[in-house]
Amino acid sequence: MSIKIFVVNPGGGSTRVALFEDENLLKYEELRHNIDELKKFPDIISQKDFRYQEVLKFIDKEKINEIGIDAIAARGGTFKSLESGVYRVNEKVVSDVLNGYVQSEHSSNLGVIIAMELSKKMGCPAFFVDPVSIDEFDDVSRLSGLKELPRKSLIHALNTKYVSRKLAEEVGKPYETMNLIVAHLGTGISISASRDGRAIDVNNANDGGPFSPQRAGTLPTTGLIELCFSGKYSKRELLNKVIRFGGLVDYLGTDSLEEVLSRIERGDTEADLVYRAMIYQIAKEIGSMACALKGKVDYIILTGGMSRSPKLQKDVMGYVNWIAPVKVFPGENEMEALAYGVMRVLKGEITPKEYE
Repeated sequence: MSIKIFVVNPGGGSTRVALFEDENLLKYEELRHNIDELKKFPDIISQKDFRYQEVLKFIDKEKINEIGIDAIAARGGTFKSLESGVYRVNEKVVSDVLNGYVQSEHSSNLGVIIAMELSKKMGCPAFFVDPVSIDEFDDVSRLSGLKELPRKSLIHALNTKYVSRKLAEEVGKPYETMNLIVAHLGTGISISASRDGRAIDVNNANDGGPFSPQRAGTLPTTGLIELCFSGKYSKRELLNKVIRFGGLVDYLGTDSLEEVLSRIERGDTEADLVYRAMIYQIAKEIGSMACALKGKVDYIILTGGMSRSPKLQKDVMGYVNWIAPVKVFPGENEMEALAYGVMRVLKGEITPKEYE
């Protein structure tokens, strides 16, 4: 008997939804959310009802309620530090998100809230898989330079783990024996060093690393402090500026790489400079992770939504292909990873963990 899983995956500028039957993708849609629409909300958690209603519109349009769903698979968020694995969506994790008991504000936190509502509506269990807060750091990776500000392991774990295992299968090596640098290039960017199957270091996309379509990335520290006390922004406004409306949005007014590349083709020199600076910062972070692995790198993986761009692939490789061979797994790959994880639970291959 076939298993049907509905997948919901909130991202910075969209909510992706899909229906899988066993491992086959039956329906998929990226529900894009206009930047101006999202700016109406004071914070990300306030978007929960808006995003839930958008998902319901898709369900009604595709008549998914009539199909019969066995489980909901949701993207996990910036929860407390957790082991890798598949977890049940329970009242505790939803309560923690609603009450702000998370490591940072991130759109992925909305996944369990939407999944819980869908679970009640459809009468089936809900799960999340390999959340952003998977923590496999080396001890030296945690120190930042100030005792009050330890570095946090927040990573696009779902896609990073999935494409890493996919590459390992492709080259015929156990994932747990490989050293990889994985650059997840989406609306937020996380670039990780994986040693023997463990992500020993990563830039937290909300706190540092390259600027991205929506994130500001690493900023001049003293200048940021001055900005905080300038009176120009409230705390909420500045957090939004850094996490939701930084990077390409701040410089160019869009989070669409396609639009930026189109502007460049039309001779927009500002778009060209901003794009080249983003590529430069991505390459520098990859180089940093090569140092974390002491230069022993089997492969560099480019993945995430922006890695679909042949131009971006070529431009990043121009900086880093001397470090190790570069493999590209374009797109997020998160929908397949979510469905696969929950499928293994429903088939009895693994036991789901409890969020406590």
